[in-house]
Amino acid sequence: MERMWTRARRALIGDKDFYRAVLAIIIPVIIQNSISNFVNFLDNLMVGELGNEQMSGVSIANQLVFVFNLAVFGGLAGPGIFGAQFYGAGDTEGLRSTFRIKILESILLLAAAAGAFLGFGRELISLFLQGDGDPEKAKMMLDFSQDYLTVILLGLPAFALTQCYAGTLRETGETRLPMAASLAAVITNGVLNFLLIFGKLGLPRLEVTGAAIATVVSRYVELAIVMIYTHRHSLRFPFIRGAYRTLRVPGALLKKVAKMGAPLLINEVLWSVGMSTLTAVYSLCGLDVVPALSVSSSVSNLFNSVYMSMGTAVAVMIGQALGAGKFEKAKGDVWRLIAFAVAMAVGMGLLLMLFAPLIPQAYGGVTREVKDAAVILLRLTACFMPLFAFAHCTYFTLRSGGKTIITFLFDSGYTWAVSVPLALLMVRVLKTDVYAAYAVVEAANVIKCTVGYFFVRSGRWVQNLTHSAE
Repeated sequence: MERMWTRARRALIGDKDFYRAVLAIIIPVIIQNSISNFVNFLDNLMVGELGNEQMSGVSIANQLVFVFNLAVFGGLAGPGIFGAQFYGAGDTEGLRSTFRIKILESILLLAAAAGAFLGFGRELISLFLQGDGDPEKAKMMLDFSQDYLTVILLGLPAFALTQCYAGTLRETGETRLPMAASLAAVITNGVLNFLLIFGKLGLPRLEVTGAAIATVVSRYVELAIVMIYTHRHSLRFPFIRGAYRTLRVPGALLKKVAKMGAPLLINEVLWSVGMSTLTAVYSLCGLDVVPALSVSSSVSNLFNSVYMSMGTAVAVMIGQALGAGKFEKAKGDVWRLIAFAVAMAVGMGLLLMLFAPLIPQAYGGVTREVKDAAVILLRLTACFMPLFAFAHCTYFTLRSGGKTIITFLFDSGYTWAVSVPLALLMVRVLKTDVYAAYAVVEAANVIKCTVGYFFVRSGRWVQNLTHSAE
């Protein structure tokens, strides 16, 4: 027994140098995400002061923007996998080429998003307003959501370009600059939200539109900081030198990135659409479900930031190890990273369980029914956090090794084959309330974790992509 414990400890617990490397990566990411999520929580809180309808409208619009954001993350993930390995191999020109590919992909995604939101925005918003409730309130939610979405579109170019820079910087191990830029952005967003939503310091009271303007301005502040600092320190970040002289990239690399990145892009789009579909299915239980989900999501994201940061650690540490040809190190470190993520998720889940009854009470403009529903949803989320953390890290492990078809099936394939049908079964067929449906859907993540465990254990993800891309 003691021998088994010793082997398990060696396999799952790293030494001081290991945790020093992990913390150097994740602490700036945790700070960045925590600040961002806290300000988003404050935004949600301020919009919530206006009423259920306003908060629901903003929440629905953000569901649509969420699809675009995930499409950007998915589109940039393919070149990002190569970027981390190029950096690990010391290939600056390869890293520069992956940056250019990110710019090109962002342009295409922006064009697609503009066409979808400007042409079909109102129809897309209506999909979330099919549940029982007052038709007049549903119309108000639709109008508020449309107003917010129209303005927020102006910030999408800044968001996409920021991700091109920040993602490439993280691939080199530089996480502090994106953190600093995000910090400045969220502070800008928070201050402008307060001023523009409520009309303070002589500014007009713009309510929902003011919240959208604040978000757009903050996006450009973040972009300016990242761009200016990166270009002024080109000796430190040599990939940016000459990056815009041409957007041409080697055909062989473009083909490799496209082949590997397409499943990631499709995965993120299908996964984000799947998450939005789940929200739409849950909303069939009643219009009050939409603001309750908005409250629970904004609160739980504060606690998710800690274990979610481990995805970045996996992408950077495992990607660089694979690029450097250190395969045994990659295979050993991945289990220690997963164990660390699960341990953090257990701790944060306990904290969320403790604070779940308290935080939703801060929402002054929403009804008692919405607050009570949010508390139950938060407690359910807390129970499943360790499953989320395990699945999250296994996903990034497979992605780091370029197994994008597997990650496609593992992520969005699972969402559409298991999560969405389960939700429809619970809500449409069995006529359960939203809590039972949510619990069954999230508990089913044990399937995803089991599959992820065997995929990672197989070691098929262990490969150096930079050799085949030359």
